[in-house]
Amino acid sequence: MSLYGMMRTGVSGMSAQSNRLSSVADNIANSSTTGYKRSDTQFSSLLLPSTSGNYNSGGVTTTTTHNVTDGGQLQYTTSDTDLAIQGNGFFVVSDPNGTPYLTRAGSFVPNSAGQLVNAAGFTLLGYSYANGTPSVTANGFQGLVPVTVNQAKLTASPSTNGVFAANLPSNATQVAAGNYPSDNTTTSTYTNKSSLVTYDNLGNKVLLDVYSTKTADNTWEVSVFNQADAAPGTSFPYADPPGALATETLTFDGATGKLDPASAKNISVPIPNGQTLDLDLSSMSQLAADYTVSQGQVNGNAPDGISKVTIGSDGTVTAEYEDGSSAALYRIPIADVPSPDNLSSLPGNVYSANNDSGAVTMGFPNSSGMGAVQSGALESSNVDIATELTNMIQAQSDYSANSKVFQTGSNLMDILLNLK
Repeated sequence: MSLYGMMRTGVSGMSAQSNRLSSVADNIANSSTTGYKRSDTQFSSLLLPSTSGNYNSGGVTTTTTHNVTDGGQLQYTTSDTDLAIQGNGFFVVSDPNGTPYLTRAGSFVPNSAGQLVNAAGFTLLGYSYANGTPSVTANGFQGLVPVTVNQAKLTASPSTNGVFAANLPSNATQVAAGNYPSDNTTTSTYTNKSSLVTYDNLGNKVLLDVYSTKTADNTWEVSVFNQADAAPGTSFPYADPPGALATETLTFDGATGKLDPASAKNISVPIPNGQTLDLDLSSMSQLAADYTVSQGQVNGNAPDGISKVTIGSDGTVTAEYEDGSSAALYRIPIADVPSPDNLSSLPGNVYSANNDSGAVTMGFPNSSGMGAVQSGALESSNVDIATELTNMIQAQSDYSANSKVFQTGSNLMDILLNLK
C-alpha cells in the first residue's frame, strides 16, 4: 500500500460524506415542501487489485436516490383545487414550454388565464370533455390539455339528451282518430300532458309540451311541441309549420304494463335554434293508476358563470353554475412507472422517466392500480427531521475520521521526505 493510496482513500471518504451531508441539507431545507421525497445517499466500496503482501486501498462511491414510493401524510386544506394522491401515481404537469413531467405536488391555484398551476409554476394537465367523455392514452401524454377553470366565463350548453318516464293510465279513454295532437287541429285532444325545459344553442329556454294520447288498446302516441307556437289562450292548433316537433308511437305489453320489446324506446326532438334532443322513453309504463311523472331530466344550461369547481376522487373536474346546474369539464389522469424510486428528479419537485424507472403508463384514478385523487388536501414531505439530524451527526463524525486518515498519510509522507 502506498501512502498516496492511503491519502486518496481518505479524500474519497471525505467526498462521500460530503455528498451525504448535501442530501441531508437538501432534505432539511425541503421538510415543508409539498410532495417532496427525501433523498438518500447510498455507499458502495471501490476495490483495487492487490497482491499477496501488498494491499492497495480503494475508496468509496456514492449514489443518491429519492424515496418516491414513501408517501407523506395528508394535510387537509380549505381549497378545492389543492390535490393529493392517495396511493400510487403522479399528476401530469407541464412547464411553460409544454414539456410534460410527473409530480406529487398538488398545490394548484388558478392563474390569470384560469389554468391550475402549482407553487413551482407547473400547469396541471387533463383530458377535456369538450368532445365527449374522454378516454385515456395508456402509453403517452397525447390528448392532455391544461385544466382551465375560468371563474368569469359565461357558458351555455344546448340540450342534447334527457329522460322522460311516466305511468300512462291503462283504463284511459281512447281518443278518436283525426283528433290526435299530431293532427294539430282545433279539435285535437289528448290523454295527458307534461312540459320540459330545454335550452337552445344560445342558452335560451325552450319549453316543450309533451302530449301522451291513447290511440288504441296498449298503444299511445307521444307528440312534442314548442310551447311558444301554441295558439293564444289555448294550445291547439300550434303554429304550422312546424306543428309537432316530433311524434312517436309506444306499444305496451298488456300483461305486464311494460313497453313491448318492438316498441320505440326514445324520441328525437329538434330544438328550435338548438340541437336534436334524444329523449329516453324506455322507462314508460302503462298500469292501472293515475298519470304520474317519475322522471323528467334534460341536460343543458342557460348562460351562467361558474360559481364553484369541484374535483372528485375519480379525477373529474366539475363546474357548478350559478343556476345550480353542473357539467364535467375535465378528467385528471394518473401516471405511474414500474420503478418510481429510479425516476430522474428535476428542479421544481418534478420527475421524468428514464431507462431505470421504466416507461410511463397512464390511467384514471381508482383504476388499474392507480391511486385516488383527494381534493382539499396536500401531501406533506416524507422527511423526518430527527432522522436527518442523526444522519448529519453520523456523517460529520465519519468525515472527521476520514480527514484523520488523510492527515496521518500526510504526516508519514513528511517523515519519508525527511529521511537521510
